[in-house]
Amino acid sequence: MTFSELGLKSELLKGVEELGFETPTPVQQEAIPVLLDGANDLVALAQTGTGKTAAFGLPLLNLTDQDFFKPQSIILSPTRELGNQIATDLKTFSKHMKGVKIVSVYGGANISTQIRELKRGCNIIVATPGRLVDLIKRGVADLSNIDRVILDEADEMLNMGFKDDLDLILNETPEDKNTWLFSATMAREVERIASNYMSDPQKITVGSKNEGSKNIDHKYYVVQNRNRFPALKRLVDVNPEIFGLIFCRTKRDTQEVADRLMAEGYSVDALHGDLSQQQRDRVMDKFRRKKIQLLCATDVAARGIDVKNISHVIHYELPEDIESYTHRSGRTGRAGEKGESLAIITDRDKFKIGRIEKIMKTKFSKDTIPNGDLVCELQLFKLIEEVKTQKIEVSEFAKYKERILEELSEFSKEEIIEQFIAKDFNKFIKYYKNSDDINSVGRERGGRDRDRGDRRDRGGRDFRGGRDRDRGGRDRDRGDRRDRGDRGDRGRGNRDGRKGADEGFKTIFVNVGSTDGLDKGGLIDFVCKNSDVRGRVIGKIRMNEKFSFIEVENASSDRILGGLQGSDHDGRSLRAEFAKPRD
Repeated sequence: MTFSELGLKSELLKGVEELGFETPTPVQQEAIPVLLDGANDLVALAQTGTGKTAAFGLPLLNLTDQDFFKPQSIILSPTRELGNQIATDLKTFSKHMKGVKIVSVYGGANISTQIRELKRGCNIIVATPGRLVDLIKRGVADLSNIDRVILDEADEMLNMGFKDDLDLILNETPEDKNTWLFSATMAREVERIASNYMSDPQKITVGSKNEGSKNIDHKYYVVQNRNRFPALKRLVDVNPEIFGLIFCRTKRDTQEVADRLMAEGYSVDALHGDLSQQQRDRVMDKFRRKKIQLLCATDVAARGIDVKNISHVIHYELPEDIESYTHRSGRTGRAGEKGESLAIITDRDKFKIGRIEKIMKTKFSKDTIPNGDLVCELQLFKLIEEVKTQKIEVSEFAKYKERILEELSEFSKEEIIEQFIAKDFNKFIKYYKNSDDINSVGRERGGRDRDRGDRRDRGGRDFRGGRDRDRGGRDRDRGDRRDRGDRGDRGRGNRDGRKGADEGFKTIFVNVGSTDGLDKGGLIDFVCKNSDVRGRVIGKIRMNEKFSFIEVENASSDRILGGLQGSDHDGRSLRAEFAKPRD
Protein backbone atom coordinates (compact mmCIF):
# COMPACT_ATOMS: atom_id res chain seq x y z
CA MET A 1 0.00 0.00 0.00
CA THR A 2 1.14 3.55 -0.75
CA PHE A 3 0.03 6.83 0.84
CA SER A 4 -1.85 7.75 -2.33
CA GLU A 5 -4.09 4.71 -1.79
CA LEU A 6 -5.19 5.85 1.67
CA GLY A 7 -7.51 8.61 0.48
CA LEU A 8 -5.58 11.69 1.63
CA LYS A 9 -5.96 15.13 0.04
CA SER A 10 -3.55 15.97 -2.76
CA GLU A 11 -2.01 18.82 -0.73
CA LEU A 12 -1.14 16.39 2.05
CA LEU A 13 0.22 13.79 -0.35
CA LYS A 14 2.51 16.44 -1.82
CA GLY A 15 3.91 17.23 1.64
CA VAL A 16 4.39 13.55 2.40
CA GLU A 17 6.15 12.89 -0.90
CA GLU A 18 8.52 15.80 -0.34
CA LEU A 19 9.51 14.21 2.96
CA GLY A 20 10.45 11.04 1.09
CA PHE A 21 7.72 8.89 2.64
CA GLU A 22 6.49 6.24 0.24
CA THR A 23 5.06 3.28 2.12
CA PRO A 24 2.95 3.72 5.27
CA THR A 25 4.12 1.91 8.40
CA PRO A 26 1.84 -0.82 9.81
CA VAL A 27 0.21 1.51 12.36
CA GLN A 28 -0.36 4.12 9.62
CA GLN A 29 -1.89 1.54 7.28
CA GLU A 30 -4.33 0.43 9.96
CA ALA A 31 -5.14 3.79 11.62
CA ILE A 32 -5.42 6.26 8.73
CA PRO A 33 -8.38 4.64 6.89
CA VAL A 34 -10.30 4.30 10.18
CA LEU A 35 -9.66 7.91 11.21
CA LEU A 36 -10.39 9.41 7.80
CA ASP A 37 -13.96 8.23 8.25
CA GLY A 38 -14.20 10.85 11.01
CA ALA A 39 -16.86 8.98 12.97
CA ASN A 40 -14.92 6.64 15.22
CA ASP A 41 -13.08 6.72 18.50
CA LEU A 42 -9.79 4.83 18.35
CA VAL A 43 -7.37 3.12 20.72
CA ALA A 44 -4.06 2.39 18.99
CA LEU A 45 -1.25 0.51 20.71
CA ALA A 46 2.13 0.81 19.02
CA GLN A 47 5.71 1.33 20.08
CA THR A 48 7.53 4.63 19.79
CA GLY A 49 9.27 5.00 16.46
CA THR A 50 6.51 3.29 14.49
CA GLY A 51 5.13 6.46 12.88
CA LYS A 52 2.30 7.31 15.28
CA THR A 53 2.49 11.07 14.63
CA ALA A 54 1.69 10.62 10.95
CA ALA A 55 -0.88 7.94 11.83
CA PHE A 56 -3.05 10.51 13.61
CA GLY A 57 -1.62 13.73 12.11
CA LEU A 58 -2.41 13.04 8.48
CA PRO A 59 -6.10 12.14 8.96
CA LEU A 60 -6.48 15.00 11.46
CA LEU A 61 -5.19 17.49 8.88
CA ASN A 62 -7.33 15.87 6.19
CA LEU A 63 -10.46 16.43 8.31
CA THR A 64 -9.58 20.01 9.31
CA ASP A 65 -11.93 22.69 7.96
CA GLN A 66 -9.49 25.20 6.45
CA ASP A 67 -12.17 27.92 6.29
CA PHE A 68 -13.15 27.68 9.99
CA PHE A 69 -10.51 29.52 12.02
CA LYS A 70 -11.26 28.19 15.50
CA PRO A 71 -9.74 25.25 17.39
CA GLN A 72 -11.17 22.04 15.96
CA SER A 73 -8.62 19.56 17.32
CA ILE A 74 -6.50 19.22 20.45
CA ILE A 75 -3.41 17.05 20.61
CA LEU A 76 -2.19 16.37 24.15
CA SER A 77 1.37 15.19 24.81
CA PRO A 78 3.22 14.52 28.08
CA THR A 79 6.14 16.91 27.47
CA ARG A 80 6.92 20.12 25.68
CA GLU A 81 9.64 18.41 23.60
CA LEU A 82 7.18 15.90 22.20
CA GLY A 83 4.54 18.62 21.74
CA ASN A 84 6.96 20.78 19.76
CA GLN A 85 7.99 17.79 17.67
CA ILE A 86 4.35 16.99 16.85
CA ALA A 87 3.61 20.62 15.95
CA THR A 88 6.68 20.75 13.69
CA ASP A 89 5.67 17.52 11.93
CA LEU A 90 2.11 18.74 11.37
CA LYS A 91 3.34 22.03 9.93
CA THR A 92 5.62 20.10 7.59
CA PHE A 93 2.82 17.76 6.48
CA SER A 94 0.44 20.69 5.86
CA LYS A 95 2.76 23.21 4.25
CA HIS A 96 0.74 23.06 1.00
CA MET A 97 -2.62 23.43 2.81
CA LYS A 98 -3.85 27.02 2.96
CA GLY A 99 -5.67 28.20 6.07
CA VAL A 100 -4.22 25.64 8.51
CA LYS A 101 -2.61 27.10 11.62
CA ILE A 102 -1.16 25.05 14.48
CA VAL A 103 -0.39 26.55 17.89
CA SER A 104 1.79 24.77 20.45
CA VAL A 105 1.31 25.62 24.17
CA TYR A 106 3.40 24.20 27.01
CA GLY A 107 4.86 25.05 30.38
CA GLY A 108 8.26 26.66 30.80
CA ALA A 109 7.53 29.27 28.11
CA ASN A 110 5.97 32.74 28.28
CA ILE A 111 2.23 32.21 28.74
CA SER A 112 1.42 35.74 27.50
CA THR A 113 2.91 34.93 24.10
CA GLN A 114 0.86 31.74 23.91
CA ILE A 115 -2.31 33.61 24.89
CA ARG A 116 -1.74 36.12 22.06
CA GLU A 117 -1.27 33.28 19.57
CA LEU A 118 -4.52 31.61 20.64
CA LYS A 119 -6.41 34.88 20.41
CA ARG A 120 -5.24 35.32 16.82
CA GLY A 121 -6.97 32.04 16.00
CA CYS A 122 -5.92 28.55 14.95
CA ASN A 123 -7.32 25.22 13.78
CA ILE A 124 -5.23 22.85 15.91
CA ILE A 125 -3.82 23.15 19.44
CA VAL A 126 -0.89 20.97 20.52
CA ALA A 127 -0.55 21.17 24.30
CA THR A 128 0.83 19.71 27.48
CA PRO A 129 -2.02 19.03 29.92
CA GLY A 130 -0.86 21.35 32.70
CA ARG A 131 -0.53 24.42 30.48
CA LEU A 132 -3.83 23.76 28.69
CA VAL A 133 -5.65 23.54 32.04
CA ASP A 134 -4.12 26.90 32.98
CA LEU A 135 -5.33 28.45 29.72
CA ILE A 136 -8.81 26.96 30.18
CA LYS A 137 -9.06 28.46 33.67
CA ARG A 138 -8.00 31.84 32.29
CA GLY A 139 -10.80 31.62 29.73
CA VAL A 140 -8.38 31.75 26.81
CA ALA A 141 -8.64 28.26 25.32
CA ASP A 142 -12.02 27.89 23.60
CA LEU A 143 -12.85 24.18 23.38
CA SER A 144 -16.52 24.55 22.39
CA ASN A 145 -15.87 23.64 18.74
CA ILE A 146 -13.51 20.73 19.33
CA ASP A 147 -14.25 17.77 17.05
CA ARG A 148 -11.25 15.63 17.94
CA VAL A 149 -9.01 15.06 20.98
CA ILE A 150 -5.82 13.10 20.42
CA LEU A 151 -3.99 11.65 23.43
CA ASP A 152 -0.44 10.85 22.35
CA GLU A 153 1.74 8.78 24.70
CA ALA A 154 -1.34 8.40 26.92
CA ASP A 155 0.42 5.98 29.27
CA GLU A 156 3.19 8.50 29.89
CA MET A 157 0.78 11.33 30.65
CA LEU A 158 -0.86 9.15 33.27
CA ASN A 159 2.49 7.95 34.65
CA MET A 160 3.47 11.59 35.09
CA GLY A 161 0.37 12.30 37.14
CA PHE A 162 -1.77 14.15 34.60
CA LYS A 163 -4.91 12.12 35.36
CA ASP A 164 -6.84 15.03 36.92
CA ASP A 165 -5.85 17.38 34.11
CA LEU A 166 -6.93 14.94 31.43
CA ASP A 167 -10.28 14.49 33.17
CA LEU A 168 -10.80 18.27 33.31
CA ILE A 169 -9.84 18.79 29.65
CA LEU A 170 -11.99 15.94 28.36
CA ASN A 171 -14.95 17.18 30.41
CA GLU A 172 -14.56 20.66 28.87
CA THR A 173 -14.86 19.34 25.31
CA PRO A 174 -18.16 18.54 23.50
CA GLU A 175 -19.64 15.11 24.18
CA ASP A 176 -19.95 14.30 20.47
CA LYS A 177 -16.23 14.72 19.79
CA ASN A 178 -14.02 11.84 18.66
CA THR A 179 -11.19 10.72 20.93
CA TRP A 180 -8.10 9.09 19.45
CA LEU A 181 -5.81 7.47 22.02
CA PHE A 182 -2.28 6.40 21.07
CA SER A 183 -0.13 4.59 23.60
CA ALA A 184 2.88 2.29 23.77
CA THR A 185 1.40 0.30 26.67
CA MET A 186 -2.13 -0.51 27.80
CA ALA A 187 -1.91 0.34 31.49
CA ARG A 188 -4.94 0.20 33.78
CA GLU A 189 -5.39 3.99 33.75
CA VAL A 190 -5.28 4.03 29.96
CA GLU A 191 -8.13 1.52 29.95
CA ARG A 192 -10.04 3.78 32.37
CA ILE A 193 -9.73 6.74 30.00
CA ALA A 194 -10.95 4.57 27.13
CA SER A 195 -13.87 3.31 29.19
CA ASN A 196 -14.97 6.70 30.57
CA TYR A 197 -14.48 9.01 27.61
CA MET A 198 -14.74 6.90 24.47
CA SER A 199 -17.74 5.38 22.73
CA ASP A 200 -17.21 1.85 21.43
CA PRO A 201 -13.69 2.64 20.19
CA GLN A 202 -12.05 0.66 17.44
CA LYS A 203 -8.82 -0.95 18.61
CA ILE A 204 -5.59 -1.34 16.71
CA THR A 205 -2.58 -3.18 18.07
CA VAL A 206 0.69 -3.26 16.16
CA GLY A 207 2.61 -6.13 17.77
CA SER A 208 1.41 -7.34 21.17
CA LYS A 209 0.36 -5.19 24.12
CA ASN A 210 3.38 -3.65 25.85
CA GLU A 211 5.68 -5.41 23.38
CA GLY A 212 9.04 -3.89 22.53
CA SER A 213 10.38 -3.24 19.04
CA LYS A 214 11.79 -6.27 17.22
CA ASN A 215 14.61 -4.09 15.88
CA ILE A 216 16.24 -3.60 19.28
CA ASP A 217 18.87 -5.89 20.76
CA HIS A 218 18.48 -5.87 24.57
CA LYS A 219 21.56 -6.63 26.68
CA TYR A 220 22.44 -6.34 30.35
CA TYR A 221 25.74 -6.15 32.22
CA VAL A 222 26.13 -7.07 35.88
CA VAL A 223 28.60 -4.96 37.86
CA GLN A 224 29.09 -3.80 41.41
CA ASN A 225 27.65 -0.37 42.14
CA ARG A 226 31.02 1.28 42.56
CA ASN A 227 31.86 0.19 39.00
CA ARG A 228 28.76 1.61 37.36
CA PHE A 229 30.52 4.67 35.90
CA PRO A 230 33.64 2.74 34.72
CA ALA A 231 31.26 0.27 33.06
CA LEU A 232 29.50 3.13 31.28
CA LYS A 233 32.82 4.46 30.02
CA ARG A 234 33.84 1.08 28.64
CA LEU A 235 30.52 0.61 26.85
CA VAL A 236 30.98 4.00 25.21
CA ASP A 237 34.64 3.37 24.38
CA VAL A 238 34.00 -0.08 22.89
CA ASN A 239 31.45 1.50 20.51
CA PRO A 240 33.54 4.27 18.90
CA GLU A 241 30.78 5.29 16.48
CA ILE A 242 28.09 5.49 19.17
CA PHE A 243 25.37 8.13 18.88
CA GLY A 244 23.32 7.50 21.95
CA LEU A 245 21.20 8.34 24.96
CA ILE A 246 22.23 7.64 28.56
CA PHE A 247 19.29 7.46 30.96
CA CYS A 248 19.58 8.27 34.66
CA ARG A 249 16.80 8.33 37.26
CA THR A 250 17.29 11.79 38.75
CA LYS A 251 18.22 15.24 37.55
CA ARG A 252 21.17 15.26 39.93
CA ASP A 253 22.56 11.95 38.62
CA THR A 254 21.99 13.04 35.02
CA GLN A 255 24.02 16.22 35.44
CA GLU A 256 26.70 14.45 37.46
CA VAL A 257 27.23 11.70 34.88
CA ALA A 258 27.33 14.27 32.05
CA ASP A 259 29.82 16.43 33.97
CA ARG A 260 32.11 13.45 34.67
CA LEU A 261 32.06 12.39 31.03
CA MET A 262 32.70 15.95 29.82
CA ALA A 263 35.63 16.25 32.23
CA GLU A 264 37.17 13.19 30.59
CA GLY A 265 36.82 14.56 27.09
CA TYR A 266 33.61 12.95 25.83
CA SER A 267 31.21 14.79 23.53
CA VAL A 268 28.20 14.92 25.82
CA ASP A 269 25.52 17.18 27.31
CA ALA A 270 22.66 16.84 29.82
CA LEU A 271 18.88 17.21 29.45
CA HIS A 272 16.68 17.48 32.55
CA GLY A 273 13.97 19.56 34.17
CA ASP A 274 16.28 22.05 35.88
CA LEU A 275 17.23 23.53 32.52
CA SER A 276 15.32 26.48 31.13
CA GLN A 277 13.34 25.99 27.93
CA GLN A 278 16.00 27.90 26.02
CA GLN A 279 18.74 25.65 27.41
CA ARG A 280 16.76 22.51 26.61
CA ASP A 281 16.13 23.68 23.05
CA ARG A 282 19.83 24.42 22.61
CA VAL A 283 20.87 20.98 23.89
CA MET A 284 18.32 19.20 21.69
CA ASP A 285 19.40 21.19 18.65
CA LYS A 286 23.03 20.15 19.21
CA PHE A 287 21.99 16.51 19.61
CA ARG A 288 19.80 16.48 16.50
CA ARG A 289 22.62 17.99 14.43
CA LYS A 290 25.06 15.47 15.98
CA LYS A 291 27.20 18.22 17.43
CA ILE A 292 27.32 16.04 20.52
CA GLN A 293 27.69 12.28 20.53
CA LEU A 294 25.96 11.44 23.81
CA LEU A 295 22.97 12.90 25.65
CA CYS A 296 22.41 12.17 29.35
CA ALA A 297 18.73 12.52 30.17
CA THR A 298 16.02 11.83 32.71
CA ASP A 299 13.01 9.78 31.64
CA VAL A 300 10.63 12.73 31.60
CA ALA A 301 12.95 15.16 29.80
CA ALA A 302 13.61 12.58 27.09
CA ARG A 303 9.95 12.01 26.27
CA GLY A 304 9.33 13.02 22.69
CA ILE A 305 12.94 12.85 21.58
CA ASP A 306 12.48 11.94 17.94
CA VAL A 307 16.02 11.88 16.61
CA LYS A 308 17.10 9.72 13.71
CA ASN A 309 19.85 7.11 13.85
CA ILE A 310 20.26 6.80 17.62
CA SER A 311 22.44 3.71 17.78
CA HIS A 312 22.40 2.97 21.51
CA VAL A 313 20.30 3.57 24.60
CA ILE A 314 22.27 2.99 27.79
CA HIS A 315 20.41 2.57 31.07
CA TYR A 316 22.86 3.84 33.69
CA GLU A 317 20.21 2.57 36.11
CA LEU A 318 17.02 0.69 35.29
CA PRO A 319 13.92 2.88 35.53
CA GLU A 320 11.29 2.57 38.24
CA ASP A 321 8.68 0.94 36.04
CA ILE A 322 8.53 -1.24 32.98
CA GLU A 323 6.61 1.31 30.92
CA SER A 324 9.55 3.71 31.26
CA TYR A 325 11.91 1.02 29.99
CA THR A 326 9.66 0.59 26.95
CA HIS A 327 9.83 4.31 26.19
CA ARG A 328 13.55 4.57 26.88
CA SER A 329 14.53 1.69 24.63
CA GLY A 330 12.10 2.90 21.95
CA ARG A 331 14.36 5.89 21.24
CA THR A 332 16.57 3.53 19.19
CA GLY A 333 15.62 0.99 16.54
CA ARG A 334 13.24 3.46 14.90
CA ALA A 335 11.90 3.49 11.35
CA GLY A 336 13.10 -0.05 10.68
CA GLU A 337 16.71 0.52 11.76
CA LYS A 338 18.57 -1.65 14.25
CA GLY A 339 19.43 -0.41 17.74
CA GLU A 340 20.89 -1.59 21.03
CA SER A 341 19.49 -1.12 24.53
CA LEU A 342 22.16 -1.73 27.18
CA ALA A 343 21.33 -1.95 30.89
CA ILE A 344 23.96 -1.63 33.63
CA ILE A 345 22.64 -3.53 36.66
CA THR A 346 23.72 -5.12 39.93
CA ASP A 347 23.06 -8.70 41.03
CA ARG A 348 20.04 -7.49 42.97
CA ASP A 349 18.47 -6.06 39.81
CA LYS A 350 18.33 -9.32 37.88
CA PHE A 351 14.73 -10.04 38.80
CA LYS A 352 13.74 -6.77 37.14
CA ILE A 353 15.18 -8.01 33.86
CA GLY A 354 12.94 -11.06 34.13
CA ARG A 355 9.88 -8.90 34.70
CA ILE A 356 10.67 -6.69 31.72
CA GLU A 357 11.18 -9.76 29.54
CA LYS A 358 7.83 -11.20 30.59
CA ILE A 359 5.75 -8.05 30.10
CA MET A 360 7.51 -6.73 26.98
CA LYS A 361 7.69 -10.23 25.46
CA THR A 362 11.32 -9.72 24.61
CA LYS A 363 14.56 -11.44 25.53
CA PHE A 364 17.69 -9.96 27.06
CA SER A 365 21.13 -11.43 26.55
CA LYS A 366 23.65 -11.23 29.34
CA ASP A 367 26.91 -9.70 28.15
CA THR A 368 30.21 -8.84 29.80
CA ILE A 369 31.83 -5.45 30.13
CA PRO A 370 34.81 -5.56 27.75
CA ASN A 371 38.34 -5.60 29.08
CA GLY A 372 40.83 -2.82 28.49
CA ASP A 373 42.70 -4.66 25.70
CA LEU A 374 39.56 -4.95 23.55
CA VAL A 375 38.67 -1.29 24.10
CA CYS A 376 42.16 -0.18 23.08
CA GLU A 377 42.16 -2.41 20.00
CA LEU A 378 38.83 -1.05 18.75
CA GLN A 379 39.80 2.56 19.40
CA LEU A 380 43.15 2.08 17.67
CA PHE A 381 41.66 0.73 14.47
CA LYS A 382 38.94 3.37 14.50
CA LEU A 383 41.72 5.96 14.55
CA ILE A 384 43.56 4.20 11.71
CA GLU A 385 40.36 4.13 9.64
CA GLU A 386 39.88 7.86 10.22
CA VAL A 387 43.45 8.49 9.04
CA LYS A 388 42.92 6.38 5.92
CA THR A 389 39.75 8.19 4.94
CA GLN A 390 40.89 11.71 5.89
CA LYS A 391 40.67 14.17 2.99
CA ILE A 392 43.63 16.46 2.47
CA GLU A 393 43.32 20.01 1.17
CA VAL A 394 46.24 19.65 -1.22
CA SER A 395 46.65 23.33 -2.02
CA GLU A 396 46.80 24.30 1.64
CA PHE A 397 49.06 21.42 2.59
CA ALA A 398 51.56 21.96 -0.24
CA LYS A 399 53.01 25.18 1.14
CA TYR A 400 53.93 23.43 4.41
CA LYS A 401 55.01 20.09 2.96
CA GLU A 402 58.73 20.81 2.61
CA ARG A 403 59.03 22.17 6.13
CA ILE A 404 57.04 19.24 7.58
CA LEU A 405 59.31 16.72 5.87
CA GLU A 406 62.34 18.52 7.21
CA GLU A 407 60.98 18.54 10.76
CA LEU A 408 60.26 14.79 10.60
CA SER A 409 63.42 13.76 8.78
CA GLU A 410 64.92 12.20 11.89
CA PHE A 411 62.09 9.64 12.11
CA SER A 412 61.62 6.50 10.07
CA LYS A 413 58.24 5.81 8.39
CA GLU A 414 57.26 3.45 11.19
CA GLU A 415 58.23 5.97 13.86
CA ILE A 416 56.20 8.73 12.20
CA ILE A 417 53.15 6.45 12.16
CA GLU A 418 53.67 5.61 15.82
CA GLN A 419 54.02 9.28 16.77
CA PHE A 420 50.79 10.32 15.05
CA ILE A 421 48.84 7.37 16.41
CA ALA A 422 50.17 7.99 19.93
CA LYS A 423 48.97 11.58 19.88
CA ASP A 424 45.32 10.52 20.13
CA PHE A 425 45.69 6.96 21.36
CA ASN A 426 47.92 7.33 24.42
CA LYS A 427 44.98 8.37 26.63
CA PHE A 428 43.34 4.97 26.11
CA ILE A 429 46.59 3.10 26.78
CA LYS A 430 47.15 5.02 30.03
CA TYR A 431 43.57 4.65 31.24
CA TYR A 432 43.19 0.95 30.50
CA LYS A 433 46.73 -0.15 31.41
CA ASN A 434 46.40 -2.94 34.00
CA SER A 435 42.62 -2.40 34.12
CA ASP A 436 40.60 -4.89 36.14
CA ASP A 437 37.70 -7.10 35.15
CA ILE A 438 34.72 -5.13 36.53
CA ASN A 439 32.02 -7.72 35.81
CA SER A 440 30.23 -8.82 38.96
CA VAL A 441 30.85 -12.36 40.19
CA GLY A 442 27.81 -12.39 42.48
CA ARG A 443 25.52 -15.38 42.60
CA GLU A 444 23.13 -15.76 39.70
CA ARG A 445 20.02 -16.35 41.78
CA GLY A 446 19.15 -15.60 45.34
CA GLY A 447 22.68 -14.73 46.41
CA ARG A 448 23.68 -11.69 48.40
CA ASP A 449 24.99 -8.73 46.47
CA ARG A 450 28.73 -8.89 47.01
CA ASP A 451 29.18 -5.19 46.51
CA ARG A 452 30.00 -3.59 49.85
CA GLY A 453 30.39 -0.13 48.36
CA ASP A 454 28.03 2.76 48.78
CA ARG A 455 24.80 1.08 49.89
CA ARG A 456 22.78 4.16 49.08
CA ASP A 457 23.20 3.23 45.40
CA ARG A 458 22.37 -0.45 45.72
CA GLY A 459 18.89 -0.67 44.31
CA GLY A 460 15.65 -1.10 46.11
CA ARG A 461 13.35 -3.66 47.59
CA ASP A 462 11.13 -4.07 44.61
CA PHE A 463 10.71 -2.79 41.08
CA ARG A 464 8.43 0.08 42.02
CA GLY A 465 10.34 1.83 44.72
CA GLY A 466 13.61 0.88 46.36
CA ARG A 467 16.04 2.88 48.36
CA ASP A 468 17.76 4.38 45.36
CA ARG A 469 14.59 5.34 43.51
CA ASP A 470 13.72 8.94 42.76
CA ARG A 471 10.01 8.23 43.24
CA GLY A 472 8.42 11.54 43.94
CA GLY A 473 11.44 13.13 45.64
CA ARG A 474 12.71 16.63 45.00
CA ASP A 475 14.85 15.43 42.12
CA ARG A 476 11.91 13.90 40.25
CA ASP A 477 11.77 15.51 36.82
CA ARG A 478 8.13 16.48 36.17
CA GLY A 479 8.32 18.31 32.86
CA ASP A 480 6.07 21.36 32.87
CA ARG A 481 4.12 20.49 36.02
CA ARG A 482 5.85 23.31 37.90
CA ASP A 483 3.60 25.65 35.90
CA ARG A 484 0.45 24.05 37.26
CA GLY A 485 0.48 25.44 40.75
CA ASP A 486 -0.39 23.67 43.98
CA ARG A 487 -3.29 21.35 43.40
CA GLY A 488 -4.13 21.41 47.07
CA ASP A 489 -4.97 18.49 49.29
CA ARG A 490 -6.47 15.31 47.98
CA GLY A 491 -8.36 14.53 51.13
CA ARG A 492 -7.24 14.76 54.69
CA GLY A 493 -8.54 11.38 55.72
CA ASN A 494 -8.64 10.10 59.26
CA ARG A 495 -5.48 11.31 60.97
CA ASP A 496 -5.74 9.40 64.20
CA GLY A 497 -3.80 6.49 62.70
CA ARG A 498 -6.51 4.08 63.94
CA LYS A 499 -4.38 2.93 66.87
CA GLY A 500 -1.16 3.85 68.57
CA ALA A 501 2.20 3.06 67.01
CA ASP A 502 4.39 0.23 68.28
CA GLU A 503 6.54 1.02 71.31
CA GLY A 504 9.47 3.24 70.40
CA PHE A 505 7.71 4.55 67.28
CA LYS A 506 5.57 7.53 66.36
CA THR A 507 3.01 7.71 63.55
CA ILE A 508 3.16 10.44 60.92
CA PHE A 509 0.22 11.35 58.69
CA VAL A 510 0.98 12.46 55.09
CA ASN A 511 -1.55 13.49 52.47
CA VAL A 512 -0.27 11.19 49.70
CA GLY A 513 -1.47 7.70 48.93
CA SER A 514 -1.78 5.07 46.26
CA THR A 515 -3.52 7.37 43.78
CA ASP A 516 -0.38 9.52 43.79
CA GLY A 517 1.56 6.75 42.06
CA LEU A 518 3.23 5.46 45.20
CA ASP A 519 3.34 2.00 46.73
CA LYS A 520 4.92 1.21 50.11
CA GLY A 521 8.38 0.85 48.63
CA GLY A 522 8.03 4.16 46.82
CA LEU A 523 6.80 5.86 49.99
CA ILE A 524 9.79 4.53 51.95
CA ASP A 525 12.10 5.87 49.28
CA PHE A 526 10.31 9.23 49.33
CA VAL A 527 10.76 9.49 53.12
CA CYS A 528 14.45 8.53 52.91
CA LYS A 529 15.16 10.97 50.10
CA ASN A 530 13.52 13.94 51.78
CA SER A 531 14.63 13.24 55.35
CA ASP A 532 18.11 11.84 54.72
CA VAL A 533 17.43 8.75 56.83
CA ARG A 534 17.88 5.03 56.24
CA GLY A 535 14.92 2.74 55.63
CA ARG A 536 15.54 0.80 58.82
CA VAL A 537 14.08 3.64 60.95
CA ILE A 538 10.70 3.17 59.24
CA GLY A 539 8.21 0.69 60.66
CA LYS A 540 4.70 -0.20 59.56
CA ILE A 541 3.01 1.71 56.75
CA ARG A 542 -0.73 1.92 56.18
CA MET A 543 -1.74 3.40 52.83
CA ASN A 544 -5.10 4.71 51.72
CA GLU A 545 -5.88 6.08 48.28
CA LYS A 546 -5.29 9.70 49.32
CA PHE A 547 -3.29 9.57 52.55
CA SER A 548 -0.92 7.33 54.52
CA PHE A 549 0.27 6.61 58.06
CA ILE A 550 3.99 5.93 58.56
CA GLU A 551 5.46 4.58 61.78
CA VAL A 552 8.97 5.93 62.42
CA GLU A 553 11.47 5.52 65.25
CA ASN A 554 11.12 8.13 67.98
CA ALA A 555 14.73 9.24 67.60
CA SER A 556 14.23 10.12 63.93
CA SER A 557 10.61 11.28 64.07
CA ASP A 558 11.23 15.05 64.25
CA ARG A 559 13.79 14.88 61.46
CA ILE A 560 11.42 12.90 59.21
CA LEU A 561 8.48 15.18 59.96
CA GLY A 562 10.58 18.22 59.10
CA GLY A 563 11.77 16.62 55.86
CA LEU A 564 8.26 15.67 54.74
CA GLN A 565 6.45 18.87 55.69
CA GLY A 566 6.34 21.08 52.59
CA SER A 567 8.28 18.64 50.43
CA ASP A 568 7.36 18.39 46.76
CA HIS A 569 5.51 15.52 45.12
CA ASP A 570 4.15 15.86 41.59
CA GLY A 571 4.31 19.63 41.77
CA ARG A 572 2.41 20.15 45.01
CA SER A 573 3.54 20.82 48.56
CA LEU A 574 2.95 17.96 51.01
CA ARG A 575 1.41 18.24 54.44
CA ALA A 576 2.69 16.05 57.28
CA GLU A 577 1.92 15.90 61.00
CA PHE A 578 2.05 13.50 63.93
CA ALA A 579 -1.09 11.35 64.09
CA LYS A 580 -3.00 10.91 67.33
CA PRO A 581 -4.14 7.44 68.51
CA ARG A 582 -7.86 6.96 69.03
CA ASP A 583 -9.26 7.23 72.51
